[in-house]
Amino acid sequence: MNTATADITVTAAEIVGTVAPATSPVVDLSKLSEKELAAELARRTALKEGNKLAYKSLSNEVVPTLFQKLLTYSQIGAEIKAEIYSSLKTLIKLKFEAYGVKSDQMSHTFTADNGDSITIGYNVNRGYDDTAFLGVAKVKEFINSLATDAQTAKLINQITRLLRPTKTGDLDPKRILELRQMTNDYSDPNLLEGVKIIEDAYNPTRSTWYIQAKYKNGVGIEVNLPLSLSAAPFPTDFDLSFLLDDEK
Repeated sequence: MNTATADITVTAAEIVGTVAPATSPVVDLSKLSEKELAAELARRTALKEGNKLAYKSLSNEVVPTLFQKLLTYSQIGAEIKAEIYSSLKTLIKLKFEAYGVKSDQMSHTFTADNGDSITIGYNVNRGYDDTAFLGVAKVKEFINSLATDAQTAKLINQITRLLRPTKTGDLDPKRILELRQMTNDYSDPNLLEGVKIIEDAYNPTRSTWYIQAKYKNGVGIEVNLPLSLSAAPFPTDFDLSFLLDDEK
C-alpha cells in the first residue's frame, strides 16, 4: 500500500523562535538580610509576571499558526471525502445493475484483490422525540393498575426492563418492538395508547457520513487505516512525556 501525506510539521523555530522563558538563579534565602529578602521576593514576583506576559504573547503567535495547519488539514480532508464518495457512486450504481437489485443498506464496502478496502456509509441516531415519555407515562399507568401478585410482578419486571433507557438516555427500538408484541395479549387502553405514542415518537436521523479504509500488511493481517487526527498514530520515536506526570 502506497500512502502520501502532506508535510504539516511545525518546527521549534516556527513556534517559539528564539524566545526562552526567564528563569531564576538559585538563591539561599536563609542567608539574606531582611532588605535583601524583600528585594529578592520582589524580583521573583516581577519575573513571574514577565513569564505570564511572555506565555500569553507566545500563545497568540503559536495558536493561529497551528490552527491554520489544522484548517488546511480539514479542508483537504473534506475535498478527499467528496472525491471518494463521488468516485464510488459509479461503483454502487454498477453493483446494483450487475446483481439486478437495489438495496437500502446504510453502507457499502469495496475491496481490491490486493486487500485494500474502502467502506462508505452513514450512521443513524435511533432516537425518540419528547412525546415518547408521555407514552411511557401511559404504560406506567397500566402497570400501576395491576393487582400485585406473582404473575403480575413478573409482567411488571418485563415491561420495566423494556422501558429502561440506554446509556445515551434514549429508549431502545428493539425493546419497544418487543413491548408492542406483548400488548397483543392485553386490551388495556393505557397500555395500547402508551405503546402507540412511543412508536409514533420514533425519530431516527442520519448523523455522520463516514469513510473507513483497511489494508493487509506484509503478513496478511487486516489493518485499519487511521483517517482522523485522533486515530492517527504518532511516529514511533515521538516523545509525549511532556504531557504526562513525572514518574515517581
